[in-house]
Amino acid sequence: MSPVHPHPDRRSPLVLEVHELARRTGAMKQVSTTVPAPADLGIHMIGVPHGSDIELGLRLEAVTEGVLVTGTADVQLHGQCSRCLDDIEGEASFDLQELFFYPGHEVEEDESVVVDETIDLEEALRDAVVLELPFTPLCEEDCRGLCPECGVNLNDDPEHSHGQRVDPRWEKLADLGGDAPN
Repeated sequence: MSPVHPHPDRRSPLVLEVHELARRTGAMKQVSTTVPAPADLGIHMIGVPHGSDIELGLRLEAVTEGVLVTGTADVQLHGQCSRCLDDIEGEASFDLQELFFYPGHEVEEDESVVVDETIDLEEALRDAVVLELPFTPLCEEDCRGLCPECGVNLNDDPEHSHGQRVDPRWEKLADLGGDAPN
């Protein structure tokens, strides 16, 4: 049983027309475009800001089963370091590869399909970006993080210390002080 796939919103910049490939195996189309990032393209600590530019360099190729999309997505990343909580900003490039099946082929629920001679790249883009983002992003590979006692950023103050600590179980004995008997 083939799952029912919704009709794509043709107003979305991530929906591309593929009618010129017309099921002609080997036909190819190059696409270079800049699109705004969809919402929630990332994970808790790092992601692509909503509405920021995504530069797509794609090759759409008609194959027997459907349309094979390969290429790259260049994005701006914004997030926080998981150790020191400083802001992280940078650029990244992600590889895209997705096969969109023509109607009539037996497909699983999670497989992409060509609907009304269009393909919707949002899910493929989301998979490519989110699955490759670091789960614990770092501002630098050797980030020292925050002091567990007071929260000072140890990258800014590497010599930070709180002096010699006394075990709290022995603290009261330190108050007895005095000279030791001979």
